[in-house]
Amino acid sequence: MRPALTEKQKKFLVILKSKLGQSGQAPSLRDLAKSLSVSHAAVAQTLKLLETKGYIRRQGRYSRDLVILDDMGDPDTEVRKKIVPIVGRITAGLPIYAGQEWDGSLVVDAALYPQDNLFALKVQGQSMKNAGILDRDLAICTPRQYARNREIVVALINGEEATVKRFFLYADHIELRPENPDFSPQTYGFDDVMIQGKVIGIIRSAQAMEGE
Repeated sequence: MRPALTEKQKKFLVILKSKLGQSGQAPSLRDLAKSLSVSHAAVAQTLKLLETKGYIRRQGRYSRDLVILDDMGDPDTEVRKKIVPIVGRITAGLPIYAGQEWDGSLVVDAALYPQDNLFALKVQGQSMKNAGILDRDLAICTPRQYARNREIVVALINGEEATVKRFFLYADHIELRPENPDFSPQTYGFDDVMIQGKVIGIIRSAQAMEGE
């Protein structure tokens, strides 16, 4: 059983839970200090106490990926949200670092997507429809610079064009295979393809649902 909270700690936890529920992201120290009319140091100390008592979990000294735990020590289902940036354009290197290329963000369930540094990419076209990936869907991806055979990946072609395809490695080339018989597999040299991530989930677009 977890140690009891003081009235001030209870108030702090209520405000923290409210702000997490609104945005899916933990508020800054400044924001919490302002809401509670206390100093940054007091906020930091209270966060540490709540973590010690088993009411929250965070990474590092202060993480915006903070989660509130329920009585069993699991993430509270009401606030287990995670912010995922939507990448507008992928350039060479891991796209999560190209903040200036972000095209908005979406909120996902952190219990379903516990991986770190996730990013989302808007799918264009119907080349992967038989894998359940439709035009304008958002592909949830975990950053990767390698791929295994048959994985669905985000690949950067010749440093310019990003595509979502199924990956196959051969002795002398890479094949990126669509999941639609109307499209042909494409083959590339090893230097022509940079893996940027593995697709681990799909958020269906409203347009795609209307067309089903």
